[in-house]
Amino acid sequence: MLPMKDRSLAFHIIPVHSILDLARTFAYFDEIETPYNKYYNKHGRPNTTVATVFRIHHFTFTVASGCNTSRPYPTMAPFLASLDMYRKVPVDLLEGTKRGSIMSTLAIMSMATLFFLETRAFFSSSLSTNLALDSNTDQNVRVNFNITMMDLRCDYATIDVVSVLGTQQNVTQHVQKYPIDQYGVRQRYQQRNLKQHDVQQFDATVEETIEDLHADGEDAISLDDTTLKVALESNTYVFVDFFANWCSHCRDLAPTWETLAEVMYEVAENKVEDNLDKHNLKHDYTDADYDAAVAVELPVFIGKVDCVDHPALCQNYMVRAYPTLKMFVDGEEVGDYRGHRTVVEMAHFIEEMEKEHKGKDRAVETSGAKDVASDRTIHTREHQEYAERLTATRHKVKHSWDEDEHPGCQISGFLLVDRAPGNFHIQAQSKNHDLAAHMTNVSHIINHLSFGKPFSKYFIKEGLKNTPAGFLDTTRPFDGNVYVTHNEHEAHHHYLKVITTEFEPQRDTKKQYGKKKGFYKPPEPQRAYQILQSSQLSLYRNDIVPEAKFTYDLSPIAVSYSKKYRAWYDYFTSLMAIIGGTFTVVGMVESSLYAVSKKRR
Repeated sequence: MLPMKDRSLAFHIIPVHSILDLARTFAYFDEIETPYNKYYNKHGRPNTTVATVFRIHHFTFTVASGCNTSRPYPTMAPFLASLDMYRKVPVDLLEGTKRGSIMSTLAIMSMATLFFLETRAFFSSSLSTNLALDSNTDQNVRVNFNITMMDLRCDYATIDVVSVLGTQQNVTQHVQKYPIDQYGVRQRYQQRNLKQHDVQQFDATVEETIEDLHADGEDAISLDDTTLKVALESNTYVFVDFFANWCSHCRDLAPTWETLAEVMYEVAENKVEDNLDKHNLKHDYTDADYDAAVAVELPVFIGKVDCVDHPALCQNYMVRAYPTLKMFVDGEEVGDYRGHRTVVEMAHFIEEMEKEHKGKDRAVETSGAKDVASDRTIHTREHQEYAERLTATRHKVKHSWDEDEHPGCQISGFLLVDRAPGNFHIQAQSKNHDLAAHMTNVSHIINHLSFGKPFSKYFIKEGLKNTPAGFLDTTRPFDGNVYVTHNEHEAHHHYLKVITTEFEPQRDTKKQYGKKKGFYKPPEPQRAYQILQSSQLSLYRNDIVPEAKFTYDLSPIAVSYSKKYRAWYDYFTSLMAIIGGTFTVVGMVESSLYAVSKKRR
């Protein structure tokens, strides 16, 4: 038996398991100690009896349970023994209810739904937008364009680039121009030689001044509305110079044009002399008869129209630049002369026109005009060699081109501009003409305008998903826009804010585009340029030629798009929160319902 303690009652040791278990279930009992040391043998193994001492208020008793075991009794600190978050309650003490089944079903369904949504969100990605200073180190940026000038001929349509430093340059190397008809349909390929070539603006071999040539009368007849109509009705071939008295190019051309008229009269006089010799009529005519015979034999009527004195007449014939040399055959306009403005070249042009109109076998009226022009203007061996070389390399030009059916021009190509504010503009300009400002119309259709590499649209449109919706439209907001000016001295100006945008290509970009479409994989990250645009109608002074102007400015802030994916530990944390949170919330609801129903009872 155990010794008695002060004011305590000791019981005999009772080896019964049930009494020990029963004692531990009551709140009145408080476990004091388990005197293991007193019941271990010298070999470290427990005796056959293990005792536990309990105290009931001021009484202490010991309950022992007999156990035959050869294993050492496990030792555990009191705080570890009490640390149990998963204590079990016997199933016999639980009671199932219909309400609990319903709430459990709802909890399971909620968990499954949230689990599916969370899993789908984990495997999907989100688009992240970042703003930073533009770190692009490229010196130039490419401008791609395709613009249709609705009422400007390709002869006069030019593109100039002006930088922020004030430097200006004419760009023709990477620009192609296609004439279009009045319906906007491209008819034929022209201007294949992208670099513009100058033409001789006047014949330097003509040494006489215009006053010296007019001393014996004007052979190039000045025309107005009435006389031009009479000349077209009376002559098969009419060659007219539409000029302005303030035009410097026109003043330089005036002696050459007068010389050409004298050459045509000399050709006619040679024919009259040949006819007189043939019929032995040398002295049987008067001066009036001789002049009439020369007028009949005149191969081409050479005239001129001052557009300052007759603006309506020039406007009817769509004269937009000075001087404009127009050829008429049987009263119909067949086109403008664009070759070298020398007497020999224009005489050759007249001969070719007759051959095309009548045929080579019947072209006799202008025969000899080129020879007379050569004798009149070529005085040195150098000039002779130049004329022969020019004749050997000359290509026959088809002059059936009707300019009235091709008033517009489609301009396409690209520019390499500095990464600095600047502008490029399409204007009517010619090295060989002075433009009429009131006749210049720069109405245009922007078929395409973008910045950056041209193949970037394929990666944006078809291959990449790393950009927001509508991103392709922001890189080309002008496409398809029409800008029409209805009054004189007006033009549309466009302002572009260009924003560098970087985005990551997909992993299969190289496979998709490198093999299927023949494009190589671009460097990472891929770069495009978004455009913020605005347009306004600008007014010009009467003496300034309007122009379609595009002013651009590159933003110092760059935008970058990237895909973000959730971390795996974030996904598992969310799953645990879903399971635990759903279980807890549904449990709270069920407990509340149970408490309410219990009160009603």
